[in-house]
Amino acid sequence: MIALRLRRSAVAIALLPLALGLAACDKKADDAGGLSGEPVAKIAAPAGKAWADVVAETPDGGVLLGNPAAPIKVIEYGSLSCPHCAKLAQDGFAKLRDDYIASGRVSLEFRSFAIHPQDVPLTLLARCGGLETYFPQVEQIYANFDALNAPLADQAVQVKANAAMQAAPEQRMNAISEALGYTQFFAARGIAVEQARSCLANEAKAQQIAGFAQKYTEEGITGTPALLLNGANLNTTEWNVLEAALQKAGAR
Repeated sequence: MIALRLRRSAVAIALLPLALGLAACDKKADDAGGLSGEPVAKIAAPAGKAWADVVAETPDGGVLLGNPAAPIKVIEYGSLSCPHCAKLAQDGFAKLRDDYIASGRVSLEFRSFAIHPQDVPLTLLARCGGLETYFPQVEQIYANFDALNAPLADQAVQVKANAAMQAAPEQRMNAISEALGYTQFFAARGIAVEQARSCLANEAKAQQIAGFAQKYTEEGITGTPALLLNGANLNTTEWNVLEAALQKAGAR
């Protein structure tokens, strides 16, 4: 497993054997909690807009999709290298977006939680095309999760990636991205190579991502995915439990 050690002064990456880390992704008991509410009516989007296309940055390092004033608010702390997060997205993101968020009753704030070194370049690249393409890029990461992470099983790739971690800070994210094939993956999804390299060289942004990961940890988020509904932790990684909680909260 590769591990990310966070320092305020820099993004410091431990030189451990590279492999997909499963342990850092919490597999919690499924429990929709005691949420309950009356049915919430659909809320019309402003003229010429659709709620599923409305995105905005949040002060806590997230990106919000949907009606900012939605009465039912979901926050997901997700790692872009976490298989449980990928499964959650594969099982439910399209329905969450097209049925619940599109209704104006539900919003999703996704907070990219860097629990592994590769989460930093992945987050930089997902944000590289701007807010409008952020969720489609995250969806692509999760939809292609197995193929994207397959190189981690190759010892030669592990050696190359661990060597990349020793590069100078301003070169490190580019080196890791090249070693793991991320630059080409995103090039096939609209992020030109030179554009990707410029985003990956943004050391201040990389440190900000690491800083938010430290903040989430200090706030008690111990694994991913962590799902909060109107502030209550659902203690689940499963789409069917999240959907049941949405309906119980009034999205029905």
